[in-house]
Amino acid sequence: MIRSELIQKLSDENPHLYQRDVERIVNSIFEEIIDALATGNRVELRGFGAFSVKKRDARVGRNPRTGESVSVDEKHVPFFKAGKLLRDRLNGHDS
Repeated sequence: MIRSELIQKLSDENPHLYQRDVERIVNSIFEEIIDALATGNRVELRGFGAFSVKKRDARVGRNPRTGESVSVDEKHVPFFKAGKLLRDRLNGHDS
């Protein structure tokens, strides 16, 4: 599912809301998650999962084409850990 499909589905399920308002709400939620992660905070959505940031240390890698050594800078990457409810639903356990 892509963002526009999510917005359409929510609009269809909530006919009392304008689609542009649903779009604003969805965009605001994503922006808040991004802003929280960018400032080093963790975002936990109970039952769904938790977003956090992990640090990857600098290292020496290899260029797969030439095989030469390349230095790879330290970087921060987003990380998602699924919540229990989500894991249970994926494995066919209704809660």
